[in-house]
Order: sequence, then C-alpha cells, then structure tokens
Amino acid sequence: MMNLEFTEERYPNLYGKRILFVCRETYSKPLWFLARELKKTNEVAAFFIMSSECTFNKCYYNEHTIFEWREKLPDVKLYDVADICDRFVEGIKGGGDPSDQDYLDMLEREYSYYKPLGLQLMASQENTKHYHYRKYWAVTTDAENKYWLELNYKNIINILDDFKPDIILDTDNAELQRTVLIEVAKKRDIPYATIEYGKYGFYKYPSFQNSFSIDPYFRALYEEALEKSPEELAPEYEYIRDFRAKSSIMNQEFAGSVTSQYERIPLIKSMKILLGKWNYFWDQDHTAGNASRKKKSGMLYASTPEYLRYYFDVERIKRKLLVPNKIFENPVEGERYVYMPLHLIPESSVFVKASFYVDELNLMEQVSKSLPAGWKLYVKEHQAMLGERDLSFYKKASEIANVRVVQLNYYKDPKPWITKSEGVVTITGTAAYEAALMGKKSIVFGDVPFSMIDGITRIRSFEDLPRAIRAFGEIDNIHSAASYIHAVKEAGSEVRIFYLMDEAEEIFAGRHKETEEFHKELSVLLDFYEKGLKNYKKWKDRETS
Repeated sequence: MMNLEFTEERYPNLYGKRILFVCRETYSKPLWFLARELKKTNEVAAFFIMSSECTFNKCYYNEHTIFEWREKLPDVKLYDVADICDRFVEGIKGGGDPSDQDYLDMLEREYSYYKPLGLQLMASQENTKHYHYRKYWAVTTDAENKYWLELNYKNIINILDDFKPDIILDTDNAELQRTVLIEVAKKRDIPYATIEYGKYGFYKYPSFQNSFSIDPYFRALYEEALEKSPEELAPEYEYIRDFRAKSSIMNQEFAGSVTSQYERIPLIKSMKILLGKWNYFWDQDHTAGNASRKKKSGMLYASTPEYLRYYFDVERIKRKLLVPNKIFENPVEGERYVYMPLHLIPESSVFVKASFYVDELNLMEQVSKSLPAGWKLYVKEHQAMLGERDLSFYKKASEIANVRVVQLNYYKDPKPWITKSEGVVTITGTAAYEAALMGKKSIVFGDVPFSMIDGITRIRSFEDLPRAIRAFGEIDNIHSAASYIHAVKEAGSEVRIFYLMDEAEEIFAGRHKETEEFHKELSVLLDFYEKGLKNYKKWKDRETS
C-alpha cells in the first residue's frame, strides 16, 4: 500500500469527495494506485474513454488498464463507452445519418464554452484522418462524426447525472471524450483537473480547461510574479543564466525516449520491433478473439493489416532518413534562416491547442512567403515523427524556393538550431520556450502557457506573420521568463508521469515490487492535484468576491 498520510488536514480538497478519474490506456495506470488509496475515504469512480480498450476481450493491450480496475478494484464504479460503441455501429450500419440535428443544435448553443462542435472533433485521431498520415484509421463521414459526438454527449451527461462527482481528475487532454467532458463539467461547475506541461524541467501544473488555452488562475500567478523584484526571483534568474550557458538544452524528461534519438538503430533491433508488433496484434486479434469486433467500424477500431504495414514503413523510412540522404539538406553556414521544427502529428499539443493550424505544409507556405528576401526557412522533422509521413511531404516542402528541409540529426540538440537562427516558428512546440529562455524571439499558433513570456508572439492571422518575422532578433526578457518559471513552480509540481506509467506497468506485470520511490512519486501526483484545486479555488473566490 502507499506510504502516504492521506488525511483531511493534508488533503482538504480531496478528502471525503466524490472523485471521477478519467482513464485512457497507459495513462490510467498511475491513477489505479491513487484510486486504491482514495476509495478509503472517498466515493471513487473511473471513466474509460477508449472504444477498443473497453470493448476488446482481455489481451496485452488492456490487461493492465481496464482489466486491472475491473478485477482488482471491484468496489470502484466503472463507466466506459462500450454501450455507445455498439449503438454507433448499429446506427451507422444502414449508411444513413442517424444523428439528431435538434440535439446537435442544442449542444452547439449550450456546450461550446471552450470550442464549437467542429473543433471539439479535432481532439481525436479517429475523427481526423484527413489531417494525418496514420493510414490504419479510416476516413470518417460527416454522419459518423455527428452521431459519435451526439452519443458521447448523451453518455457523459448520463455518467455525471449518475455519479455526481465533486471533482474530476485526469492525466492527459487527448480524445473527444475529454473535450466533451470539460464542456459538461464547465456547465455544472465541476472542477476538472488534468496535466499541463510547463516545459520547465519535470514541472507540470493542473489545467482546469483541458489545456485548451492558458488557465486564468495560472495567468494571474504569472502576473503576480512579474511584480516581484529580481532579488525575489533570484533562483529563476540563475536557472536562466545556467540554461543559456549550457551546450545541451533538451529537457531531461525526454532522455531515453524517441525524441532524443538521433542515430539509426541496428537492423536487428528494427526487426525485433516489427516482430513485437506482430506478436502484439496476434495476441489482440486471434489469441483474445478481437478480430471480428475490429471489422464492425473502421472509425472505432483501427485495422490490424494497416497497422502492420504502417509500422513496417515507419521502420524502413526511419532507417533511410537517419543517415545522409537526398531528401534532407545540411544547413548552410552563415545563411540567415528562421527555424521551424515540426510536430508529431497527430498529437494533442497541436490538435487540441491549435486546431486551426494542423496543416504543417500550409504553415510552411505562409511562413515562407512572409520571410524577408534572402532569408531561408529551415524545416526540421520531429524525431518521433520520422517514418510516419509519406516522403512526398518532404518533396513538396522542398519545392518551396526559400525552404530547406534540413537533416534532423545534423545537430544532436535543439540549441544550435535556435541560436544560429533569426527566430523560431512553431505551432505550439518547446522550441519557442527554449528560444525565449535564450533571449530570442519566436512565433506560436496556439495558447500555450509559455506564450506569455516576452518575445513569443501568438499569431491569430497569417497576415500578421510578415510583421512578426521582421521583429525577430534578441530581446532582454529575463524578468518575464523568470516570472513564468516562478509561476510554474507556484502552480505545479515535478510530476514524473512517464516514470509512473512505466513503473506501474512493471508492477502490474509482476516484474517489480512497489517501492518507496514509486510511492513518493505517487504522493507528488496527489499533491499536484491538491495544490491545483487549492489555487483554482483561491482564484475563483477572488473572481466572485
């Protein structure tokens, strides 16, 4: 059991409450341990939002997620989307449009506080195949999208009517169900806390609007920090000076992940990866008997043959592009350029935070035509995206006269790309934050928290690009950057969420025992939610007084 003093004195905002956990795949694993502890003094329920996870028979994919909850926490009430999955399949079977337009009109009027319905659908790769390269998902029809949206609203409204949560706790912001849930929770004034990435070390802070934009309470903390003197922000000033002096600036949270992978792995390892994928899907489809369900809907259940073809292509293309090739160029010494690192597509940092700007090729076109004569746009692929795009994407980008698609591992760290550039353009990426800490200007297209730092320009119209790019250069923004870091520390905690997910899997699989370190990190996550609820309540009380 957790080595945690869960008392009302320590956790007044989490004690004696009705708490609903939002669960999806790997992100549900740390929450299992919190639920085990919190159910002693709270009414606890969990809502599993993934179609395949809650409808598939037990297999490697879901045995340590929803089945751990079903089998090991029987006194925790579970909700899911299984029933509406079957209703969706039946409703769409005839090829017509089973959606209720009057109901959808009502949703548009009453549940679009954060986003209209069309943008809400952007939260899931299931409904956005047009915008990404993951061929294992089917292209959906308007009727399918509308009906699925309708069913999810009805399901979530029923869940909240039945459980009546005081608090909703989450660890991520992707998928349509979360986008719907935040709208319904907002209407009912239920605090819904999830993780927002502050980009400062391992620090994260709670967002109460599904990370759609900058939480008002966090903005208030930043504005309060701006009023502090340099002496009061001395630790933050020192951190920024050290950051500027470092030769490597990549966040340590990415250490050992694909984001930090710059070299081609041995062929035998690539083959083992593909064999592992084959075994994974054989277990899922044949051993567990889920193949027949996958045939019911290409929107709800991704195609296994397409999955395998996709992963084969990823490994093949990745091997080709991580060595010198004819597709990526080397940078030209002394050339004036704007640096544009690409994103992993689809990912919530783009599809949720910047829904209008997910077409990166279009963004390149708009930025390239906004550059001063003689400047280049250096486009660098994201390491985690390597192999996922069709090679025609890079060919099309290279056809733009002042664009270079550069070799992504020419440098083994983002710093030289940024320091040698005139400035940075990114949809919502970390590069803008890194540039700001180095006193260099940048452009973003979404309301990410670090966009408050002086020198980061949030673009809302392509027509504003030429002016913003002409303003690129150095900026004395150390006080603004220090104030932002101070606000992150005030709002959040050093939550090692990826460690928690990985270690929880090892524990569930019987390979590891629960350790003091694991319990300590779980306590940090619990403190994170308590701290967030305290700050949120304080801000709300101030707003209503």
